[in-house]
Amino acid sequence: MDARKNKAQLKPDLKRVFQALDFVGKHLNGRRPPKATQQLYFNVYQVLGLAWEFLGLQCKHWDGYKRSRDGKQVCRICGKLKGVQERLFLLADSGMKRIGRRAAPTSKETFANKSKAQIVHDQMVFHGAFLDVDVHNSYKSSLFGKDHEITVAADRTVTLKESGIKCSVDEHVIDLKIEERPTTQKPPYGGFPWELSKEKLKHFPVIFRFDDNYRFLGLTIIRPVKKL
Repeated sequence: MDARKNKAQLKPDLKRVFQALDFVGKHLNGRRPPKATQQLYFNVYQVLGLAWEFLGLQCKHWDGYKRSRDGKQVCRICGKLKGVQERLFLLADSGMKRIGRRAAPTSKETFANKSKAQIVHDQMVFHGAFLDVDVHNSYKSSLFGKDHEITVAADRTVTLKESGIKCSVDEHVIDLKIEERPTTQKPPYGGFPWELSKEKLKHFPVIFRFDDNYRFLGLTIIRPVKKL
C-alpha cells in the first residue's frame, strides 16, 4: 500500500474515531446517567481510544504538526505528540506477528562507544522463548582495561534462548550453546570435527546435512535424555 492511499484511508477513519470520542465524551461529562450506562460509555470510550492508537501507529504525519492549546506540537492527522516514541504494539491473536523492521549497520564510521553506535537493541519473551536483536555500527571498546583499546565491528546479532539452549546468529557465525553443563574448573574446549578422533566423535550426537558435493547444508543435534 503506497503513502497516498494510506493517507487517504487514514484521514476519514481517524475523523470518524474523533467524532465518536467526542460523542461518547459528552455523555460521560454531561448529566450523570445510571451507573450501568455510564460503565458502558466508559468501555466504548476505551475501545475507541484503542482504535485511535492503532490508526496512529500507521500515520506518517504527512501534513506536519500544529500547536495545541497547551503549547505542544501534535500531528494534524492523527493528533499524536511530536517526538514522542510510540511503545504500544497491537498484535493479532492468531497468524503472523510483525514488530519493527529488519535493521542493519548503517555507517562505516567507528563511533566512540556502543551507545552512540547502537541502532536497535530490543528484547521480548514470546510464548516462553527469549528473543534479543542487537544491531550496531562499529565502535571503540577496551579489553583488559583502558590500555588495550579494540574496535568492535559493525554487526547484527539475533539471539534466541529456549529450554537451556542459546542460539546466536550474526553476519559471520552461527553459535549454539547448551547453557546447562556440569560445573568444572576447566573452560570448555573447542575444535573442528577433523581434529577429533573417530572414537571421541562418538560422544557428540550430531548429524551433518550436506549435498552430493559435500556442501554443508545444516546439522541436527540430538539432545540427551535427562535422567529422573
